[in-house]
Amino acid sequence: MPDKVTIKIPRELYEKLQQMIEGTGFSSTTEFIVFVMRTLASTGKIKEDDKLTEQEVQIIRERLKRLGYL
Repeated sequence: MPDKVTIKIPRELYEKLQQMIEGTGFSSTTEFIVFVMRTLASTGKIKEDDKLTEQEVQIIRERLKRLGYL
């Protein structure tokens, strides 16, 4: 069994991530995606009762707006 698998994401998202990591310590978009997924996975399972506070929602909205998603 191979050590890695392929995960498909929209090209537009991939290209946006490429732009985001320019000038950072990440050597590739794949490296960045693996970092994000490992960070998410290290927090444990996602529970249905996990909810964001209104302040967290506002911070996320502001970040998405700065990134051009909103």
